[in-house]
Amino acid sequence: QVQLVESGGGLVQTGGSLRLSCAASGRPFSMYGLGWFRQAPGKEREFVAAISWTGISIYYSDSVKGRFTISRDNAKATVYLQMNSLKPEDTAVYYCAASDTRVPTPNSTYNYWGQGTQVTVSS
Repeated sequence: QVQLVESGGGLVQTGGSLRLSCAASGRPFSMYGLGWFRQAPGKEREFVAAISWTGISIYYSDSVKGRFTISRDNAKATVYLQMNSLKPEDTAVYYCAASDTRVPTPNSTYNYWGQGTQVTVSS
């Protein structure tokens, strides 16, 4: 089992930045890949970014590429999502997820999910 707890969400103006954190516990952190997803009101959950257990293999959705950066600190059992140049369309609940696949892709199965953190970007 893996437990995930997100933090760092909040209200920010267009063009601003936020850094989300997701602290993991349970199984050894290096045993799984990690991803960030988001869900806006009335929309389906969508993939944002994924990172392998080494941090070497990384994927981004086209909508955030060049603005968001995913990273992980295996010593702290934490994954981060640095979000820059935020837009109103980035407003959503952001979820951290862990995959038993150590090198996950956007289409991998994510087995464990956090409770989510709200990000609101005002125009």
